[in-house]
Amino acid sequence: MHAALTEARSSLGSGDVPVGAVVVDPSGTVIGSGHNVRERDGDPTGHAEVVALREAARTLGVWRLTGCSLVVTLEPCTMCAGALVLARVDRLVFGAYDDKAGAAGSLWDVVRDRRLNHRPEVVGGVLAGESTALLEEFFAVQRGG
Repeated sequence: MHAALTEARSSLGSGDVPVGAVVVDPSGTVIGSGHNVRERDGDPTGHAEVVALREAARTLGVWRLTGCSLVVTLEPCTMCAGALVLARVDRLVFGAYDDKAGAAGSLWDVVRDRRLNHRPEVVGGVLAGESTALLEEFFAVQRGG
């Protein structure tokens, strides 16, 4: 989670919400990393998770990320939850819960939907305080406070 937090911090000043993600292989080696780039790139799919999943797939040379874990500072949205399910990620670890858009248990539970062909293990709330503080600081600045 510390690597994901470092990724999130690297986006500060870009206008993007500071969310960071890393994909680690079964040995714990980071094989993909990313932070939000929606504003920077004008890309609606430029979420940290998607960026990290793409890099991990390039690193491995395959789209199936079996045995890997996605670690992200904020609970994934529906798009990102769907992407990690489709990538066959074995484990999702996230920091802050997202009551407004979270799709790993808060608003929806895409990752554990029994109708889908893959359901990763989910571990939420890891270093949630640090992840939440980073987001709160960002939004306070955005609101002028």
